[in-house]
Amino acid sequence: MSKQIVKETKKAYENMDFLNSRDARVLRMLSEYIEPDARFKKYNIRETVVFFGSARLMSKKDAAAQLKSIKAADPKKTPGFEEKLKKAQKSLEMSKYYEDAVTLAKMLTEWSMGLTDEQKKFVICTGGGPGIMEAANKGAKAAGGKSVGLNISIPFEQFVNKYVTDDLKLEFHYFFMRKFWFSYLAKALIVFPGGFGTMDEFFEMLTLIQTGKIKRPLLIIGYDEKFWNTVVNIDALVEYGVISKNDLNLIQFCNTPEQAFKVFTEHFTKFPPKKR
Repeated sequence: MSKQIVKETKKAYENMDFLNSRDARVLRMLSEYIEPDARFKKYNIRETVVFFGSARLMSKKDAAAQLKSIKAADPKKTPGFEEKLKKAQKSLEMSKYYEDAVTLAKMLTEWSMGLTDEQKKFVICTGGGPGIMEAANKGAKAAGGKSVGLNISIPFEQFVNKYVTDDLKLEFHYFFMRKFWFSYLAKALIVFPGGFGTMDEFFEMLTLIQTGKIKRPLLIIGYDEKFWNTVVNIDALVEYGVISKNDLNLIQFCNTPEQAFKVFTEHFTKFPPKKR
């Protein structure tokens, strides 16, 4: 008599084909809310300072090494030499923002670590990748503090940098869930020079405040007034009547780590985080 083989039926939550299917999309979305929420509660992450900025910016050391390497090459044997040289020179110039982000994140973390539990603790939060994100996480680590990295799975640029606190590295598939976590715990945003992604995040947060969806006194600092006035003519929006003059007050511009630190600490002396 042959033995009957019974195929085991998987439970729904063990069925990876189902969980990765279109039908289970809502479960995947919920998981990107519930799992980070559980982790933030576990590590007592209640107030964040979010750094936005370009993933392409380099440290001064790396940018200088890149420029040196290109200058050492034979221009006649290097295709596109002049273009590469110009790009490397610009990278070295832009590396000041990387270094400023390190300095500012370190200053803010040291200040926060000196607060009492009743005053709340501010934790640096970034998109977890390279560039300005890496710089801010690096500054927090240099101060001996924790920092959060909300990474996103995309085909290029993005990988979790080594300075994010191990247990606070989060990986997202959905941009909108990642943006939710940027905004939900944020008490301040510091927006360094960046491209499409930075401007998307920057203007979405401005829109949430302008429309009253964020009601708390969220501080937004645009880092380097010259850069932002060059790439975005915000005053022209007022002149054309598509925003009100009062909307200009939603952003404060700072040009040095020291200035940004002063604006930040004065803001939270005036508007301390509320108890939950």
